[in-house]
Amino acid sequence: MTSLRTFQSEIDQIHHRELAKQRAQAAADRAKADKDSSSHSKKAAGKGSGHARKESTDAADVSNGSNAGNEPIASADGDATTLSDIDERLQTLLLSRLPENLEKARNLIASLLTRNRGEYVFRLGAHPSATKLFAGQVSNEKEEWQGAPCNVEELDIIVQEAQAAVDELGGKTSTLFESRTDHPRAALLLRLPPPDVALTPEVRCAVVGNVDSGKSTTLGVLTRGALDDGRGRARVSLFRHKHEVESGRTSSVGMEILGFGPTGKPILPPTAHSTDPETIRREKMGWEEISRQASKIISFSDLAGHERYLKTTLYGLTSGSPSCVILIVGGNAGLIGMSKEHLAIALALSVPVVVCITKIDMTPPNILEKTVEQVSKILRSPGCRKTPVFVKSMETAVAVAQAFGKERLAPVFQTSNVTGEGLDFLRTFLNLLPASESDTEKFITDQPLEYCVTEVYSVPYVGTVVDGIVNSGSIKAGDAVLFGPDSNGNFHATSVKSIERKRARVPSAEAGQCVSLALKRVRRTEVRKGMVLVHKTETPPKAVRQFEGQVLILYHNTTLQRNYQAMLHCGAVRQTVRIISMDHPQGILRTGDRATVTFEFISHPEYIKEGMKLLFREGKTKGLGVITRLL
Repeated sequence: MTSLRTFQSEIDQIHHRELAKQRAQAAADRAKADKDSSSHSKKAAGKGSGHARKESTDAADVSNGSNAGNEPIASADGDATTLSDIDERLQTLLLSRLPENLEKARNLIASLLTRNRGEYVFRLGAHPSATKLFAGQVSNEKEEWQGAPCNVEELDIIVQEAQAAVDELGGKTSTLFESRTDHPRAALLLRLPPPDVALTPEVRCAVVGNVDSGKSTTLGVLTRGALDDGRGRARVSLFRHKHEVESGRTSSVGMEILGFGPTGKPILPPTAHSTDPETIRREKMGWEEISRQASKIISFSDLAGHERYLKTTLYGLTSGSPSCVILIVGGNAGLIGMSKEHLAIALALSVPVVVCITKIDMTPPNILEKTVEQVSKILRSPGCRKTPVFVKSMETAVAVAQAFGKERLAPVFQTSNVTGEGLDFLRTFLNLLPASESDTEKFITDQPLEYCVTEVYSVPYVGTVVDGIVNSGSIKAGDAVLFGPDSNGNFHATSVKSIERKRARVPSAEAGQCVSLALKRVRRTEVRKGMVLVHKTETPPKAVRQFEGQVLILYHNTTLQRNYQAMLHCGAVRQTVRIISMDHPQGILRTGDRATVTFEFISHPEYIKEGMKLLFREGKTKGLGVITRLL
């Protein structure tokens, strides 16, 4: 019997291998096209080509040497040691207050901000080691502290000079936390406001958890600013349907955004502290207004907790490509029911998990203790292999946000939507998360366009509008594109009338961004979820009806055999599939079995690629796998 851990690592290897193959192929095709077009221009250029080549070589030498002799630069994914060295170097330069050193410090800050998409967390003074801080065992022993120590006067000088340097660059500085007692230290957030909405960094978070755990209420409090009254007042403005307001249960994928300004403060409506429910509902802040003011946007997908809506929740998790999953656990109920299901799905899709224990104001201390113990036990179990980090200080929130995603950490926040306890730590953590589009492993701009459709609307006076994520390449308003496949596997031509991001008009969109496109002369009925948009070419992509995949059965009551049907989730594709054949010696599959299975789509062909992860389910039957071959 194959263990889930082994199978997941094998799936990831297959996924990376196929991705590398596809990217190499695309690069080869592009190089060939460039060669063909340049061969004509070479003939026309004649003698001047040698001179032009020399100029371009010189320019390349200059660009390569532009950073020669400068300070070391780390990107957002640089390791902690490098970042710590840079912080120490920056600290020394600022502390000297010499004009030439301040100039060097300003250049170093500028390069750090450019590399890290306009933001950088600058840690001052000696700080405790991450391991001790996360375990809550910080002591005064010198060996356990890292970085260059400084006193309170030196700390003030560094903060003052850093602010002056960032102001000259047109950015803003804000203090994330400061300790002036033994071991004086601080963390500053250096941030450059983006030039326009098209370049604002975005973090996509999916919010999941059991029914009645407080998902919508937590989002209502985070995005609207007003605390809850203990009777669900904060969640009413998030509901999309009348039956949701009446039952208090989310049944659709609700979208909410939380903006953070250049200073790191959340952008909330002016009536955030009003107690009148009508005023709160009426005085909502528009997405365009938040987008205009924000230097970073957190997009939340409020998913359904009830078992009846598992299909919708699964679709939200697979199609939205979230950077992290926020698992909401009711402090009074613990990790029960669908929470475990949602956690298992997040782990199967390899999405980092953040746990948020709510309702701590109304939960008796002994029950809360049991819940905390249960959450720790489940996160540490062999199935999860996560290290729970209980965030009880701003310093821990800053440190865990920087290490999140790179290490197997699961931050645990304890919050109350009625008293507001713990919400500041959660907001700070979200504010410092790396942007979703900065994941170059998943999203690459210099590849051919591939845009996945996750929602379709018909907007009066505009026409058909599709919403989705740019998986690779870039797209501009006016581009000629192909959309498909339709029920026969064909692709149809159209063009993009306009592009909107967070309801604000933008001229173009790049890989990793979530945007809406208005399509020209396309009927609403011609487009469906799961379709893709690609640039118009002579050879349109091929739609697939049958494919082969390696799968592991996570759970099934009895046995799986030929002609078994299940709902398949693969990216934005959601369709019923039938098992045609399997390579298992007995011809049947049980829980824990692994096999290479041939699937067939029941209703129409889909656009899928080798290396894509898949989940299939039917009732409680669940299988996890990866596409290995298209037939």
